[in-house]
Amino acid sequence: MSIPSPATLPVPGPPASFTPKLLTVLREGYGLGSLRADVIAGITVAIVALPLSMAIAIASGVGPERGLYTAIVGGFLISAFGGSRYQIGGPAGAFIVLVAATVARHGIDGLILATFMAGFFLLVMGVLRLGTLIRYIPAPVTVGFTAGIAIIIFASQFHDLFGLTLPGAEPAEFVPKVEALWAARPTITAAAVVLALMTIVVIVFIRRLRPIWPSILIAVVLASVAAAAFNLPVETIGTKFGGIPSSLPLPHLPNFDTALVWAVLPDALAFALLGAIESLLSAVVADSMTGRRHRSNGELVAQGIANVGSALFGGICVTGTIARTATNIRAGARSPISGMLHSVFLLGFMLIAAPVASYIPLAALAGVLAIVAWNMVEWTSLRVLLRSSWGDALAVLVTLGLTVFRDLIEGIAAGIAVSVLFRLIAWWRARKTGQSAPPAAGSPH
Repeated sequence: MSIPSPATLPVPGPPASFTPKLLTVLREGYGLGSLRADVIAGITVAIVALPLSMAIAIASGVGPERGLYTAIVGGFLISAFGGSRYQIGGPAGAFIVLVAATVARHGIDGLILATFMAGFFLLVMGVLRLGTLIRYIPAPVTVGFTAGIAIIIFASQFHDLFGLTLPGAEPAEFVPKVEALWAARPTITAAAVVLALMTIVVIVFIRRLRPIWPSILIAVVLASVAAAAFNLPVETIGTKFGGIPSSLPLPHLPNFDTALVWAVLPDALAFALLGAIESLLSAVVADSMTGRRHRSNGELVAQGIANVGSALFGGICVTGTIARTATNIRAGARSPISGMLHSVFLLGFMLIAAPVASYIPLAALAGVLAIVAWNMVEWTSLRVLLRSSWGDALAVLVTLGLTVFRDLIEGIAAGIAVSVLFRLIAWWRARKTGQSAPPAAGSPH
């Protein structure tokens, strides 16, 4: 019997559930036609992601450049190592509340450290194959906390939507924030209101008449031209942040101060939990649009790598984003290479057009985020759940209320508890009557 030489032995690869979709695509064969489609999709998504990444970063309490770092580095890594063919990674509106609160409590160093730690938590979740469990979070909980986050994001944009002047820092908590904004209503700037409304109207108008056009970029460009041409008295990226850098910073490790590690641990866990939910929901949406099937545990591993990478370059939390992923699919993407190219194009935009970003009015970016907040709410699902049963309605309202007025993690935990309680009650009643218990609404996703 002949003994095979080491050169003829098969080389073991990663387990199927952790194999990046990029490797799968390359093994199947990747031709020039697919590359052409991915280039077009990558450019399309980059155009959408450029203003959106800056807007989300500003709303999160950090500079606009950190949103670009996140989309460039984190987005590239998610596509390169992820378990979905079409997932686009970057800063997400769902993280605005958590990131802003972390910055307020621990500063930028604390945020970067929490993002770095969240990356390792996501890696562990993926290795332990917890990705298959995330999808069993009840639909009323996901709908409730998404609506709650949307309300908070919308409230956080009032400052720039109306060009308000506050005597001090804007409060992070919802009720004090609303009180402070209401007290500042005499300082409304008419030019800011006009630019914000113009941005919203242009986005809505283009999406209805020409859905394939980059409505967000067009609206922001028009608002920037109007502000510069008429010398409007509104705050811009340049006046507030001094512009954005024209290159990526060198990677560096975060500050591993022991006290700071323990202080940001709850924030890191929250980042990891929300990142897992958001990214896997986005992958599920991509599956429903394409008929493909993502690898949930491999996706969590990629999310972990991406958050570690984002933190090393000074970025913020990165996750799969539903809107940009859907845009990628509609633009004709064939593989994860479109997502990698989207990051490369974003880097090119930053290298070439960084000085132009200084003229973007904050009111225009606030208008963009107002649209994002509106679209975050799953209106159809919300109406169905509020009318379906007492249990579903209560779970939605409890999750939404606690997310807005208390804390995201408390809202999710309480919503799950309510859903499970009513599910057990339904099971007990069905058992007494000899019937099978009805399935929980939307679970699993």
